Amino acid sequence: MTDDGVLEVSLHVAAEPETVFPYFTDPARYVEWMGRDATLDPVPGGIYQVRIKDGVEAVGQFVEVDAPRSLVFTWGWAGDEEVPPGSTRVSITLHPEAGGTRVVLRHHDLPSQQQRDHHGKGWELYLSRLGSVLAGQNPGEDPNT
Repeated sequence: MTDDGVLEVSLHVAAEPETVFPYFTDPARYVEWMGRDATLDPVPGGIYQVRIKDGVEAVGQFVEVDAPRSLVFTWGWAGDEEVPPGSTRVSITLHPEAGGTRVVLRHHDLPSQQQRDHHGKGWELYLSRLGSVLAGQNPGEDPNT
């Protein structure tokens, strides 16, 4: 977590930004590392919806899309009063680094330290899974589905 209360998770992956970016915008690639189903329309105002398991869906909309450098989408949980759909913001930047890409995910506006801790563990898990996919490895079944 950063000093401003924003959750930050980063990971170096052995792939160029042009290869990494579609894993955040193409539903078929997204579910290789997170969730069981995704509806993604990666244009400003387009839907961001990822079903993790029955009854658990992350819902928001894309705010900014700058392929292959960055994207921003709103985030929240369907049916959740503490982190409702679209109530927080996730920004992802992709920086060329050491023959690959530094993926930096920043999650803004989470309402409590407990939620920052919970989401931090989740994003660490999922970025690790993304790294495995980009390395040509099978990350195994999503443990949360």
